[in-house]
Amino acid sequence: MIVSRRWLEALLNRPLDARDAAERLTLHVAAVDAVIPLHQELGDVRIARVLEVKKHPDADRLSLCLVDAGGANGPVEVVCGAPNVQAGKTYPYAPVGAVLPGGLKLERKKIRGVESNGMLCSAKELGLGADQSGILELDTAAPPGTRFVDAVGLADHQIVIDVAANRPDLLCHKGVARELGASLGAPVKLPVIPGAKALTDRPSVRQSDRGVVDGVEVRLEDPEGAPRYMIAVIRGVRVGSSPAWLAERLTAVGQRPINNVVDATNYILFELNQPLHAFDLAKLRGPAVVVRRARPGEKIVTLDGATRTLTTEMTAICDAERPTIVAGVMGSAESEVSSDTTDLVLECAYFQPTRIRRTRRALGLSSESSYRFERGIDMLGMPDALRRAVELIAAVAGGEIRAPALDLWPEPQQERTIFLRPDRVDTLLGVSIERSEVERLLTSVGFFVAPKDARLAVQVPGWRPDVTREVDLIEEVARLKGYDAFPDELRAYRPGTVPDAPEERARARVRDALASAGLLEARTLPIGSADGPDAVAILNPMSVEEAHLRRRLIPGLIGRVEHNWANRNRDVRLFEVGTVFRRRASAIDEWTSVAGVLTGARRPPHWSDGAKVPDMDIWDLKYHFELAVAAAAPSCDLQPLAGGAVGWEAVERGNGAVLGWAGPLEADAPVWAAPLFGFEVRLTLAERGIITYRPLPPQPPVERDLALLLPPGVSAAQVSDVLRRAAGSLLERLEVFDEYRGSGIPEGYRSVAWHCTFRDPARTLREREVDTVLEQGLKALEGELGVRRRES
Repeated sequence: MIVSRRWLEALLNRPLDARDAAERLTLHVAAVDAVIPLHQELGDVRIARVLEVKKHPDADRLSLCLVDAGGANGPVEVVCGAPNVQAGKTYPYAPVGAVLPGGLKLERKKIRGVESNGMLCSAKELGLGADQSGILELDTAAPPGTRFVDAVGLADHQIVIDVAANRPDLLCHKGVARELGASLGAPVKLPVIPGAKALTDRPSVRQSDRGVVDGVEVRLEDPEGAPRYMIAVIRGVRVGSSPAWLAERLTAVGQRPINNVVDATNYILFELNQPLHAFDLAKLRGPAVVVRRARPGEKIVTLDGATRTLTTEMTAICDAERPTIVAGVMGSAESEVSSDTTDLVLECAYFQPTRIRRTRRALGLSSESSYRFERGIDMLGMPDALRRAVELIAAVAGGEIRAPALDLWPEPQQERTIFLRPDRVDTLLGVSIERSEVERLLTSVGFFVAPKDARLAVQVPGWRPDVTREVDLIEEVARLKGYDAFPDELRAYRPGTVPDAPEERARARVRDALASAGLLEARTLPIGSADGPDAVAILNPMSVEEAHLRRRLIPGLIGRVEHNWANRNRDVRLFEVGTVFRRRASAIDEWTSVAGVLTGARRPPHWSDGAKVPDMDIWDLKYHFELAVAAAAPSCDLQPLAGGAVGWEAVERGNGAVLGWAGPLEADAPVWAAPLFGFEVRLTLAERGIITYRPLPPQPPVERDLALLLPPGVSAAQVSDVLRRAAGSLLERLEVFDEYRGSGIPEGYRSVAWHCTFRDPARTLREREVDTVLEQGLKALEGELGVRRRES
């Protein structure tokens, strides 16, 4: 939403600093994306009064103008070629050194032998229109030397607000001014319309579903699609260009002026958030206005010139024979206002938001009106908006109203009342807020608050459809007070007795384990391109690159690594806990996975390191994969990948299901990047065993080193399993500390050295007992795996 600073100033009747207003809006209302100054390129242009005009001595079409620009050195002489310059009149003047729109920098130079000190400017030269037939004559009392943008009211700022879908009241200047007024302590009042005449205050005629206004029959046949519908007839208008003040208002918010009637309806839209539509009464057959569901296959040519086919799910505004408007979206070219229009039918309606949203999507057509109707406008404020529109049209286009407006409202509604408990406010916000302060804050933005026993009865204004519960009012109190006003220290609280969900406990366990190992958590988008035949397609994707739900976490993390590389960051350790999706024949599977990526130095460098810190390798990957599997899937064991591939997989004990994988990764890496490794494992809800206390053993250990020759295909894990089973409980610890291949070792074999620790917790072991246990283990290894002891 783009709002104009000057428009807000008119509503608040006070000057505003654009940056201060943006900061207040961000703190209390909605995020401000940008503050854009308007017409700053005209900052060098000044107001000047022409004192004397005489002919150029060497050119018939040029004149010499003596110009008072408020300078310290007095009037200056300017050569001018426009025929409309007159002595005593005021014009925009660009002095020597000024830079005009387009980058033109003025210099002092001779024109046909006479030196010109700057120039008097036309509208086109100032970027304010296409007229270059003469110098722009100004009607202003500003003294010479005043900045042009200040004198004519062009100095403005666009404040771009990121309006949430649940705050349609912020889609107009009055709504934004109301919020700013609450922060500044300033009331909001609609500015006086220049040239407006007092209208006879006749209330609209309330009917249920049909009526007649000034000879025009109006029927409401679709009350579900249009719960409230108002019509006014204005006769004797003169369609033409809008006055400068109205055109400037619309231009300041990025709108193109069209004519005085259409501009008046757009002005009300941006001022009060009420979309309006003006029909040419002469083009309405009947004359009648019928609000009904569209018939199958009905066609309409909208204002953009496209022919569109309607469906029965859409609401159409018709005359006695044909559709003239796609309700809430766009009108047709056949009934639009033109320069020949003299009588108007002015529509002010509330359309059902869901119906408008579906219509807009089905037709692929969006407008400022549909954007507002989709979010819900103020149904209760429609009479005031229509009255303001009639007053504005009468001021800028003339005309009169012969009959009061017609108001079709089958099921009238009242303002919603919500009861608010002050003690509940204190409980939820964690701080004590005085009852009078609560009343003041809510009243400042339009809520009506009345005491009711120990509670407050709060009437919700029609422009706030998002406030439906007591907690919404409490959120309003917190927002208006300012979140920065709340203490940031952790207060005393009562812990809950309900345990966390099993999956949340598992997620927390994984985060603790990987963060403790030095990995940083990342959050990537759950959408991307298809990386498998079972990828789930998105029905309404934003782009081809983001047309599917992710089936793995690894691609998103690889993208983050490439982003780090692009920013010259070589050392990256990231992990993510997130949801992945896979399509089956008749359903979509969804589960939580844990993934991580590693590249760069094994540890942060330190000045005391004598050499470069080594990069992480495949064994660093295995270590982190073991950590992830132990935390995410404790029921799994690690096994090398089959077929000689580099990496490991996590295999669930009992059923052999593969729940995870780890190995090298491919990426778009610069030449200086280290190898990239990654892992991904499915999160299970299996709980790790409870860690119990065990006292330090009082008995001394017996330690032995054992070198074994392992045949091809035998893993260290297999050897460990056999040794532990054969040695029994006396074998306390078994660790690999060396591997050797080379001279003295048979082809294909490898020598693996183990450090064995034996201990009996109840007594001291004897050497021969350990020898006996070792002998049993060696026999079991040779019999089951073909592993024998290395003798030399």
